[in-house]
Amino acid sequence: MPIKTRVKSGVYYDSVTLMLVARELAKLPGVLDAAVVMSTAANQAILREAGLLTAEAEAAAANDLVIAVSAPDAAAADRALAAAESLLHQKHEPSAGQELGPKTLRGAVKAHPQANVAVIAVAGRYAAPEAWDALHRGLHVLLFSDNVSLEDEIGLKTYARDHGLLLMGPGAGTTLLNGVALGFADRLGAGPVGIVSAAGTGLQEVSSLLARHGVGITQGLGVGGRDVSEAVGGIMMIEALKALQADPATQVIVLVSKPPAAAVAGKVLAQVAAGDKPTVVCFLGGDPEPATAAGAIPACTLQEAALMAAQAAGADLDADEIVEREARGLEPQVADLRSSLNADQRYLRGLFSGGTLCYEAQVIWRDLLVEPVLSNAPLDAAYRLPDSMRSQGHTAVDLGEEEFTVGRPHPMIDNDLRIRRLLQEAGDPQVAVIVLDVVLGYGAHPDPASELGPAVRQARQLAGQAGRELIVVASVTGTNGDPQGMGRQVAALRAAQVVVCDSNAAAARLAGMIVAKEYGKN
Repeated sequence: MPIKTRVKSGVYYDSVTLMLVARELAKLPGVLDAAVVMSTAANQAILREAGLLTAEAEAAAANDLVIAVSAPDAAAADRALAAAESLLHQKHEPSAGQELGPKTLRGAVKAHPQANVAVIAVAGRYAAPEAWDALHRGLHVLLFSDNVSLEDEIGLKTYARDHGLLLMGPGAGTTLLNGVALGFADRLGAGPVGIVSAAGTGLQEVSSLLARHGVGITQGLGVGGRDVSEAVGGIMMIEALKALQADPATQVIVLVSKPPAAAVAGKVLAQVAAGDKPTVVCFLGGDPEPATAAGAIPACTLQEAALMAAQAAGADLDADEIVEREARGLEPQVADLRSSLNADQRYLRGLFSGGTLCYEAQVIWRDLLVEPVLSNAPLDAAYRLPDSMRSQGHTAVDLGEEEFTVGRPHPMIDNDLRIRRLLQEAGDPQVAVIVLDVVLGYGAHPDPASELGPAVRQARQLAGQAGRELIVVASVTGTNGDPQGMGRQVAALRAAQVVVCDSNAAAARLAGMIVAKEYGKN
């Protein structure tokens, strides 16, 4: 079966356009597989794993566009390449009758003089100038773009702080302002809890779990994962915290991030101590003592953060009792699932679209498992996965890391990469459990279970043909008010024999208990 490639230099299409073209290309008669991606190192590795990497594609530069197709014969491959060119042109041209909006920030401000927030979602190398333009016009900025330099981030945030503005990001995937969802965010009710998060999916998980206990939020401010680094200094987490401390509608505050640099944590907690509102601090995997000393309520997981915030907001629940009861309830399920595995199946593999959900799972597995969990985004640098494209032992992969998202859509939008990886893991005879997070909300895939469900069936069938059972465990982050409908997504996944848990923490705990029961500490 011939594989043909076309490399296009000096052209740019956004990653969603490339995804849509690749999907349409794959549906054409005679096309066995197809990819339309920028030729980054990670994308070349993905093409190699898929059997689509030709010498021409391998020689392409990172800023080149690669179209690769596999077809039964050369003529079919040539027709597919020609179709790809046509599809790219169609996507680039406006549809007949399509109303065109402003093409510049200046035009947008002129058309909407009442606006006070700019959302910037362009390629990283173009994002900083647009953000500077917005700040100079007195606008708060949600900088959705990633791949923005550290120097630009520090400069933008320093200017914003000094001028009474918020610079949320870069890589701020989720924010909710006065009930308006920006980026990837869920449909939530109003309530007394305000959230500041250096983690987009962390904000989504905490806010959606709050919603399930009937607790809404005032604001959800995403500040970008790098904000709490020593270099940036927590500039925006502190400014956003101050804003919520001064907000009369916010009664309870939640802070969410991976462990900040020690000096940054100290500054953030000093600001917590300066306020008078109950504040839940979830620095995932970090030492809870400094938070306790600052008068905050420490939480070890996103699940605990949501439960403790709900309790502080007056919900009739006991956070500790709920977590303990859930863990006890998993034990019979663990025994049943383990009975289907053979003696060689000993490893878990986490394939995550949410970086914070990947991190939370690793925090839980650190306490459950003797063997370390390797990752491209590890808790400890010593456990970094040598090759992000290939798992070893227990592995958790954050498919939303920048190495995977340059030149292709985020995995919350595009399931293609995760499905390819799911099938790859299913072929490993030592894999017992695969863990998936499914994140709903505005901007996310409109029906993720419609693609993940059939992929799970295929993965389980591959394992079954080799005489093995494969356990797939998932959690769904979202609400029934989301466009995808949480209930529909859960039902579709369960129909594909996915074990769906109530939270990412519960899914991680169940998977860890399955492999730890014989090989770990339990």
